[in-house]
Amino acid sequence: MTVQPSAEMVEKIRGIPLYRDSLESGDFPILEKSVIARGFPDNWMTPELKEALDTGAAEFVLSTGTNHARMQLIRPPYFLLKSYYRLWSEHPDIAHTWAAGCPRVSITTVLATEHVARVNARARGEEPAERPSLADRRLDERTLYLNQRLDPALWSRADVSRMIDEIDQVRATHPEGRYHLDCSSYHLAHLVLKAREWGLSDRLARPDSIVHAYEYTPDNVSRFLREQFDCPIVDLFGSTELGYLYYSDKDGRYHPYLDEMRVELVPVEQGSTLYSLIVSSIRNPHMPLIRYRSGDCARTVDGTPDPARIARFCGREKELIRVGSTLVCHGDLDRWIGECAPSVFLYRLRVSDGSAAELEYATFDGSPIEGGALVTALAEHLELAVELVHREHIPIGKSGKYAWLHPESRDH
Repeated sequence: MTVQPSAEMVEKIRGIPLYRDSLESGDFPILEKSVIARGFPDNWMTPELKEALDTGAAEFVLSTGTNHARMQLIRPPYFLLKSYYRLWSEHPDIAHTWAAGCPRVSITTVLATEHVARVNARARGEEPAERPSLADRRLDERTLYLNQRLDPALWSRADVSRMIDEIDQVRATHPEGRYHLDCSSYHLAHLVLKAREWGLSDRLARPDSIVHAYEYTPDNVSRFLREQFDCPIVDLFGSTELGYLYYSDKDGRYHPYLDEMRVELVPVEQGSTLYSLIVSSIRNPHMPLIRYRSGDCARTVDGTPDPARIARFCGREKELIRVGSTLVCHGDLDRWIGECAPSVFLYRLRVSDGSAAELEYATFDGSPIEGGALVTALAEHLELAVELVHREHIPIGKSGKYAWLHPESRDH
């Protein structure tokens, strides 16, 4: 069932050229990214927006573009950070670390680190350094970014030792030596494994709370992190243009966080229980989005299109691949791997013809798996033979995030 925008939302979009026809007809079709980009920024421009841009109350940014083209956006400065901080301060499992003033250490993509360093350098009228200093990697008085390499699998002992030292420097600013760890789950898992490999685990101070919020977290990686850290670990789901929409509790159950938002779930194809997220949001006052297709997929606990019952976010619509009669998403492949091969850390599926596929994988301990149960499960779900190929290294994408599909994969 279509979820119409509220009266408050309609008032917020009056005067925006993009919505002129919808306001006249009362019909709000699903808003695609291509429509947003067409004629940007004139299709959003109002006198109020022009003034906000002139005064700095609004700014142009790019979406993160994990494995796809980036989209230009307009939003208030620090929009996503403020959304994060508010959620952290209100979250039932980790609000205590916000209230305690815990500093925030972020271990995520090098692109995020470079963005912070670039902003700081340009504020001084300088070009960012190739290896930015600790001061230039500070987002604000509470947050420091650590990673300075594209691929965390290639971190050296010196890289890991430096990051551990910098965590200690941040902890020293808190009277009780406490800190909050913000991360890409993959990057944190790499740090734990590298610290173990070089005998540095005892030096890695344990955080008081952890949030991963930058990309899909596989079941095996989530399980691994919970085995390593005795503190609440929370997943946040959101995007550059929307802020955060859902959060997990420490037990992995998702809860809506939809202030100034509405969400509807639309089947990715007729009869499917895999849903596209369609979001109406006025949280960003400069670019309110009505019935916007975020590009994300989800499944619910009972298969119904109830956004309050989302059990699993399943990756991106653009990465869906049809294999035989099955439309495969990242979340489904990940669930099959997690159920059958818990030691698999990284993986990448290559489907090159209609009768066979290849799953490249790397493990937490570096050893190949037996794989019989996984091969059987994949053959059953994908309706083709899947060869498991053990790799010591799975390459990371140029965005600093992992792709679950090999670039040569295609529908069959």
